[in-house]
Amino acid sequence: MKGNIYIYILIMGVVSYLIRMLPLTLIKKEISNRFIRSFLFYVPYATLAVMTFPAIIEATKSPISGALALAAGIILSLIGANLIQVAGACCAVVFIAELIIK
Repeated sequence: MKGNIYIYILIMGVVSYLIRMLPLTLIKKEISNRFIRSFLFYVPYATLAVMTFPAIIEATKSPISGALALAAGIILSLIGANLIQVAGACCAVVFIAELIIK
């Protein structure tokens, strides 16, 4: 049983390495396709959103307070607030919403 875990870890390491290494070795020239370049440009943003959004909703006692903080953060960022202001306001919104919902 214990020996199997090392095999699983080894396989996961090899797969992770191949995913990162193969594009570097197989794609030698610059990507000129506009669609693929656009797709690759937005991959980090989509990945960050997919990882962050569930945490925003589930990190609070009530999903409503998380959703309110998300809405406040979006609005503040659209009107030009910096990261510290947005983060502080979102924390305040969660705090107030949790007090009201309680």
